[in-house]
Amino acid sequence: MIINRRKQMERALRWSLLFFCGFLVVTQQVITNGPLVNFDNNINEAKKPHFAGVSGFILRRLDDLGLRGLTATVLIIAAIFIAIKFKSWRPLNLAVLSLLGLNLVVGLSKIILGRTKPRDGLDLLHAGGMSYPSGHASNAVLSWGVLAYLIYRYAHVDKYQGRLASVGVLTISLTVCVVSLIRQTHWFTDLLGGLFIGSALLVAVIAVDRYVPSKSQLH
Repeated sequence: MIINRRKQMERALRWSLLFFCGFLVVTQQVITNGPLVNFDNNINEAKKPHFAGVSGFILRRLDDLGLRGLTATVLIIAAIFIAIKFKSWRPLNLAVLSLLGLNLVVGLSKIILGRTKPRDGLDLLHAGGMSYPSGHASNAVLSWGVLAYLIYRYAHVDKYQGRLASVGVLTISLTVCVVSLIRQTHWFTDLLGGLFIGSALLVAVIAVDRYVPSKSQLH
């Protein structure tokens, strides 16, 4: 059991490092105005569908799936419920750790780079913007990902259901990204960088959980 957990931890750390390297590559492209930034402009200038009325309302609600207030609230409430049910502080500790890590890394990156949004009409760095990396993308993959992980570890969920949950997290994250592109709230590289850093932090949290044994977990 200990050997298995150690292997899981090491595998998680490798994936976390890989995702973080992806984030660094995207960040380098943004800073140096690389080819990916040209792709940003092409996507932003492309004709996009217009949503109004009910469809516009639905589009905004889909965008809210990456909203920090919503994702953090759902995650904390679920973690508290799981913690009480299984008499363990670990679910809540992991949830808080993930949110602190997300706000620290993403928040600092936004402040340091200061990238403007597509709606501003200009792509500028150090201009007081908060576009890179996308908080919505990183929130979606990390918060919903940690929630799915906690349910898998503490509930009677088999591996097939665990995979379905992973597909659900991926679907939500990509939906948030597509909606952001349609609404022009983020550049493509903002979203890509957000997915990478959110995934890196998610897998790092899993590595922390695997490092220390817990009798309350069912897997």
